Amino acid sequence: MNKKDILQILRDKISTKIRLFENLITETRSSSNDTKSSMGDKYETGREMLQQEINTIQRQLNESLSQQNILQKLNTEPCKKVQNGALVETDKGWFYISVSLGEIIFEDRKIMTMSNESPLAKAMSGKGKGEVFMINNISQTVERIW
Repeated sequence: MNKKDILQILRDKISTKIRLFENLITETRSSSNDTKSSMGDKYETGREMLQQEINTIQRQLNESLSQQNILQKLNTEPCKKVQNGALVETDKGWFYISVSLGEIIFEDRKIMTMSNESPLAKAMSGKGKGEVFMINNISQTVERIW
């Protein structure tokens, strides 16, 4: 299992999200400039709503930039224990401890990507091959770690 390829998929997804958010901010700012009128209060309310939308998109952009930074620092060397950067196969599924981007398909496998701060990642953190952990009253066994 090549973690470098999985990492590249995640980097591509994050880059796409960043470009999307940057374009949305540019377009929203542009539409804010286009809404000028002599309507007084309506104009101010409209501008405030657009500014709130820009602020929301900016927060999403900042989160994506933070995730991009985490991915740039991620180690792709094999791991002996579950930790940040580990690709883990349990008896219930595949997990990549990195950033939370949901499920990806790689080599016909569904791999759930998650932050090392997620409850599942915390539950399996430090476990080695063959060790069992519990989450939501369900036990899982670590079968392999890359």
